Amino acid sequence: MFDLVVRSRRAILPDGEVPAAVAVQGGKIKSIFPYDVKVAAAADVDLSDTVLTPGLVDTHVHVNEPGRTAWEGFASATRAAAAGGVTTIIDMPLNSLPPTVDEPALVAKQAAATGQCHVDVGFWGGAIPGNAPALPGLHAAGVFGFKAFLADSGVPEFPPVDKAQLAAAMDAADALFVVHAEDPDHLRDAASSAAYADFLSSRPSAAEHAAVATAIEVARAAGRRVHILHLSAASALPLIAAARADGVRVTAETCPHYLTLDAEQIPDGATEFKCCPPIRDSANADQLWAALAEGLITCVVSDHSPCTPELKRQDTGDFAAAWGGIASVQLGLPVIWTSARSRGHSPADVVNWMATRPADLVGLPQKGRIAVGADADLVAFDPDAEFVVDAHALHHKNPVTPYAGKVLKGVVRTTWLRGSQVTGTAPAGRFLTRES
Repeated sequence: MFDLVVRSRRAILPDGEVPAAVAVQGGKIKSIFPYDVKVAAAADVDLSDTVLTPGLVDTHVHVNEPGRTAWEGFASATRAAAAGGVTTIIDMPLNSLPPTVDEPALVAKQAAATGQCHVDVGFWGGAIPGNAPALPGLHAAGVFGFKAFLADSGVPEFPPVDKAQLAAAMDAADALFVVHAEDPDHLRDAASSAAYADFLSSRPSAAEHAAVATAIEVARAAGRRVHILHLSAASALPLIAAARADGVRVTAETCPHYLTLDAEQIPDGATEFKCCPPIRDSANADQLWAALAEGLITCVVSDHSPCTPELKRQDTGDFAAAWGGIASVQLGLPVIWTSARSRGHSPADVVNWMATRPADLVGLPQKGRIAVGADADLVAFDPDAEFVVDAHALHHKNPVTPYAGKVLKGVVRTTWLRGSQVTGTAPAGRFLTRES
């Protein structure tokens, strides 16, 4: 007798899309049968032609709690994640107070999150100037690696590191380092303006190119893994390809907004589109799609970084003053699917980019796949249904999103976390560590 069986004629398994019946016991996938096999189960759900995917894994989420809970919090962020088919998030170390740069800060963050999480949650640590001695202990406490900024982070308590400080951090901890790669020497302060083009010109592709080169150089010398966060500038792709060919352990991610939004179409004053690095043009996006298809970019994650409407400067439309961040953890799957299907990609491709590869990045083999022994994190996804994005219907704390009013393909019908349906009323998420 199984606890649950979920059937679909379109189940996305590691080998591709097949008809299957996924049997769950004790929160794990116990067996996978042909679609029409009869088995004894307490609950048997037949999705018919609705796609069954593994729960997505989003390794780039800013929850901001404790400290900046007017921006976001664990209850709202994880409720939004579950509604978008995301069953695992890894929380970024900054924008919370204190930032996760030592063990006491990690304990404080976990205490704030306790009892609030609707999906499973892991944590990144932070590498800032002077905290290299704290990194081994923080790594041992279970963080998945360390985030570093090479340019101003936007918050004073999480300052950027220079090349020598990044090297010192890598020397201190044998860990995965995830890097916000923009070189401050190539950035300039944006003048007060409602024109997106003025903001974009202040953060050119050359800034990413130079910073990616720095991160690769330091990782090569230290023999460490480095992951380039939210890659926007396609011009940096040849650097990553060459380094990988030389044996440097470098990977890169990108985000839905870089793949699907076009700088030339952003209206003046539409500060909900501001993020750092910035959204570039459609030709650049085409190159990112090509790199994703060939595996040079390994995964797509949200970089969910919300704030209040006041900080977004929606009242003034001033790009220079607005907080830079896109709130999209609930929308990543339909945003990507809408564009991916038009480019000839399959649901299996999207699962690879948004579930399996992010799980592999952080070493969670029990996540991001429908396989015997994996956690029974499952999503019923209707790829043909359409909806219009209503910002006020989203679950993240503040109703600000650049996707408002857009028609998207793909609706999440049901999300299961370890075999239990996520309803948004009874938080059942667990904390994850590198050893879990």
